[in-house]
Amino acid sequence: MDKAQIVKYLLDHDIQKVKFAFADIDGILRGKTIHRKKFIDGLDEGYGFCDVVFGWDSSDVIYDNAAVTGWHTGFPDRLCRIDLNTFRTIPWEQDLPFFLADFGTGDGGGLPVCPRTLLRRIEKECEDAGFHPEFSQEFEWFNFKESPDSLQDKDFNGLRPLSPGMFGYSILRPSQHSAFYHDVFDLLGRFDIILEGLHTETGPGVYEAAILHSKVLRSADKAVLFKSGVKEIASRHGIVASFMAKWNAELPGCSGHIHQSLWSSDQKKNLFYEAGASDRISELFRHYIAGQLYCLPHILPMFAPTVNSFKRLVEGTWAPTTLSWGYDNRTTALRALNGTEKSARLETRVPGSDCNPYLAMAAALASGLYGIKNKLSLEIQATKGNAYQEKDVQRLPSNLGAATEAMSNSTIASDLFGKAFVEHFTATRMWEWSQYEKQVSKWELKRYFEGI
Repeated sequence: MDKAQIVKYLLDHDIQKVKFAFADIDGILRGKTIHRKKFIDGLDEGYGFCDVVFGWDSSDVIYDNAAVTGWHTGFPDRLCRIDLNTFRTIPWEQDLPFFLADFGTGDGGGLPVCPRTLLRRIEKECEDAGFHPEFSQEFEWFNFKESPDSLQDKDFNGLRPLSPGMFGYSILRPSQHSAFYHDVFDLLGRFDIILEGLHTETGPGVYEAAILHSKVLRSADKAVLFKSGVKEIASRHGIVASFMAKWNAELPGCSGHIHQSLWSSDQKKNLFYEAGASDRISELFRHYIAGQLYCLPHILPMFAPTVNSFKRLVEGTWAPTTLSWGYDNRTTALRALNGTEKSARLETRVPGSDCNPYLAMAAALASGLYGIKNKLSLEIQATKGNAYQEKDVQRLPSNLGAATEAMSNSTIASDLFGKAFVEHFTATRMWEWSQYEKQVSKWELKRYFEGI
């Protein structure tokens, strides 16, 4: 629907309010509900929005190391624009009209630290190179019979999972909570987020969903809205949904794997597939894999952005720990799927469900394109078997501090995303790490308080 059609829709249905939102640096949706008149008046010129949303962390604590905004700027309004192509209605809010926005100009310009603006620019670079980027993300998450109030009252201890036991791919468990299960599938579908599949994963109360693939920016939009939508639907069933990467050391973590392929500009040919090759993958696909492997140590925080992200990246937990790739191998960082032209793709397995989809997809696409542009050779051999046992393969940084330091000092990262974005993003990740380092954990108290 274009501008005129949307305005007509609002008037014809006597709709008085509209909701819009955008993703901050952590991938958290920030936004507001506005009156129809304000919405219509701002369609051409945009809307002012306080830029504190890029000056504070996920707990609304002001960064003390960010230059883009802060007390030193007075937190002015920045111009944001609603993307009319994102129009949908929220079925669990009486079909309230909803739009996504960003702090961009529509052509990739605008505020360089805005995640959606960054991905829009990378998508355009991909198209300018003659490729159509097709992406999708899948998520695992834990569900609890809790509320925001009970989480605080319990201090996050003794939480009740939606269902007990390890029941991966269970038919029984979803049927025991069928109202919630089917609302996730059906209501998200009406919200223009079509799921390819929804099932339980191994772990108490764990679900996994794969979102139908789309062009990269649209795919990231759907991934961001999926996480928010699941949380809102869950709340209406007395459930808290958590996309934390690793909430319990004894249980598996939650992934946010990214599937991707490059197609011809007319979308008729999968450029990752080559039927005549011995392994059915094209030279272009090999360059793309090589680019991701080469860039990964330089941009890891874009895939693993929190302290907790790295608690998931440990051996034997279905998450990667090394700079590795393999054919249909779920122990490697990159999993190449080469069965048919229709399905040939790369699965980047580093991201957890806590990632910002805009930044994770921007990182995947930009680094793959880097490999193509520079015709990087795929010198790392494909892993056969268990990647955890390959001791001579480079390991990923083990914590957010080390990964962020590597990114902040990397010319590769600045070449891919621009100096302004890298400086701001790494400053926010170092802030996150510094907040963690100040804390005294229960583990430390139990280990040292009395006996040391």
